[in-house]
Amino acid sequence: MRLKLPRIFLYLLALIFILNILQAHFTELIFDEAYYWYYAQNMAWGYFDHPPMVALIVKISSLFFGGELGVRFISTVLSAGTYLILWFLFDNQTKNKYVLQYFVLVFSMTLVHAYGFLTLPDTPLLFFTALFLLIYKKFLKSPSVELSLILGLVMAALMYSKYHAFLVIFFVLLSNLRLVFNKYAWLSVLISLICYTPHFLWLFNNEFVTIKYHLFERPNRAYEFGDFTVAFFINLIVIFGLTFPWIYRALLKTKTTDKFNKAVLFLIYGIIAFFFISSFNRRIQTQWLIVICIPMIVVVYNKMLDDKITRKWVHILGITNIVILLFLRIGLIYPPLFPIVYESHGNKDWVNNISSQVGSIPVIFENSYTEAPMYSFYSGNTSYSLNNITYRQNQFTIDNSENLVQGQKIVYFSKFMDEGDISYYDAKGDKHYGIYIDNFESYRKLRTIIHEPVELVENKYVNFRIYNPYEMDIEISKLEFGVVFLNKYKNFREVKKSHASPLQEGIRLLKSKDTTSFKILMPEPKINDAYFFKISISENGLYWGINGENVKLP
Repeated sequence: MRLKLPRIFLYLLALIFILNILQAHFTELIFDEAYYWYYAQNMAWGYFDHPPMVALIVKISSLFFGGELGVRFISTVLSAGTYLILWFLFDNQTKNKYVLQYFVLVFSMTLVHAYGFLTLPDTPLLFFTALFLLIYKKFLKSPSVELSLILGLVMAALMYSKYHAFLVIFFVLLSNLRLVFNKYAWLSVLISLICYTPHFLWLFNNEFVTIKYHLFERPNRAYEFGDFTVAFFINLIVIFGLTFPWIYRALLKTKTTDKFNKAVLFLIYGIIAFFFISSFNRRIQTQWLIVICIPMIVVVYNKMLDDKITRKWVHILGITNIVILLFLRIGLIYPPLFPIVYESHGNKDWVNNISSQVGSIPVIFENSYTEAPMYSFYSGNTSYSLNNITYRQNQFTIDNSENLVQGQKIVYFSKFMDEGDISYYDAKGDKHYGIYIDNFESYRKLRTIIHEPVELVENKYVNFRIYNPYEMDIEISKLEFGVVFLNKYKNFREVKKSHASPLQEGIRLLKSKDTTSFKILMPEPKINDAYFFKISISENGLYWGINGENVKLP
């Protein structure tokens, strides 16, 4: 691998890096970034939605800068590193004549472009996918203990970035089944598993909450051909923009020539096939497909080096893409130039509006794991997302943030309020109300446990248990119980308050770190599509919490 780079390569890379630094500094955070900033305030080996790499990126960025750049700095570095690593994947030395075309190809890809300055799990995923392919290419030529060590570390870093990384590793290994008999390949796998052990332990200690949610608890909806499968193909176009005809033309004309080329093709076709099949079950988000951009760059640029027509049209259409993307980037900073009100618009304004009214009083947002961290980031004050059964679990469900608002005077915002003590307008102009609550008290970590299969006692009761994870006993009189009904897609449909009582008479408290057996009167649902149910708890008049797992109706 030649380390000498053409001067124009260095100039273009520096230009893009500086542009991304400026964009990262002047663009307000989007909601997911605020959420990942919240992760980084308490470093751990895992988080509810993702492995910890995105939090590590934010943490390291904050050591160099404050504000938005303190969230995004390392992302800009990783983006520049991705351009550099990809360049070394090409052996054809005619590449030095077409450096500009290389940058146009990569910089024109919509999400690759955006993740050059945004901090999201896909940012390290792209970087480590490129690095994984580079190390794998060297490994194929000359396997060794040293390369096995590096490959194992990179595979672990991939998996620490995003769970989708498993597909990258799987399809590359599937392209070369003879690796099963390669001792160096097994050494790489062993090293990666050792490095990933802390996250496995985190999952175990947190009852595999991430896997349970994404595989078993996450709501879905009925299949729609247009919104599921057709949208999947639209996403395959969106990630490349105007260049997509020539991108896929290059892919279709590329044949297997060696093991590395085969790995690249397996990776592209494998991921497309996986998410195509998945599109018959749920809607595929655009960013889930972004990882194919890395092997696609390998395929398309190799084609550009050999085919003048492909080179010409990718260059022309790519520049058009870039002009559009640069215009939109200005709009991220200056809202009048953007076609819609985007997540990066007006966050400082609504946060300042609230903080100017409430001062340092903690703020609770009902059902908003995005607004709560955004408020904390720009105000520097405590905030919390109180999740209920109409929403979803998130990092606020499993961390200790609830403790920060217990016994405090707080402000409680809900999108369902039509009046309140204070109000604010969000960036879209919608008005939201909040109320003051003295001595706030919630018990969202109480767990209701039902053993399956469910059997009705006396044809009307269901036995269940409540686990109290708190350090103090809780008075049962503060609690109300309800049965939540969901449809077969696990969407909330209705909740019916019901009577529940301890199986043992005379119990008045839920003992700390202990489990208490109850029975609850099973009501008849009003809806006709009830399929699952769970038992929910309302404490101190708060709306029903997410206290248990979905259970199939008896």
